[in-house]
Amino acid sequence: MDVSTPASSATDPWLIVGLGNPGPEYAMNRHNVGFMVADLLADRVGGRFKRAGKAQAQVVEGRIGPPGPGSRRVVLAKPMSYMNLSGGPVNALRDFYKVPLDHVVAIHDELDIDYGVLRLKLGGGDNGHNGLKSMTKAMGPGYHRVRFGIGRPPGRMQVADFVLKDFSSAERKELDYFVDRAADAVEALLSDGLERAQGAYNS
Repeated sequence: MDVSTPASSATDPWLIVGLGNPGPEYAMNRHNVGFMVADLLADRVGGRFKRAGKAQAQVVEGRIGPPGPGSRRVVLAKPMSYMNLSGGPVNALRDFYKVPLDHVVAIHDELDIDYGVLRLKLGGGDNGHNGLKSMTKAMGPGYHRVRFGIGRPPGRMQVADFVLKDFSSAERKELDYFVDRAADAVEALLSDGLERAQGAYNS
């Protein structure tokens, strides 16, 4: 951890960011799986996304975990800036809610992992993902990632075309299950810590 970054505590809120693009035309794109997981988490905490003041994002505030001291205060967020400008809205929310960098979680699609496979990690590079690139530029790399595998494009299809296409009919048969599992992984990360969540969900 950067020595200039204050140590986080159990009472600090978490900022859970689903990455995607706003608008109905993008809703079922592979690139929007972060939004899908964030929407499910919002359902679980009983909230509905609303515009966050001046920030270019929608948020839900709630708690994750068992009632009592084990629960975690969370802000679920969906940047409304389009993927490659996600960092500005996320950093504005982090400042507003006073969230330590290691309490930020980005949920995003990952090309280099098979469809539906999850990987949880803290820090690291952006692997060419424009949403992560923007977040890292705005805040530094020391945030958590929940990486949702979408696999590589078939044949000669360009990456940009692949991520902006809807999940295939075959993929959609398992999509709800995988999104549910990713939401479980986020909850485990907050409740049990990174190492235990990795042991349970990294496959």
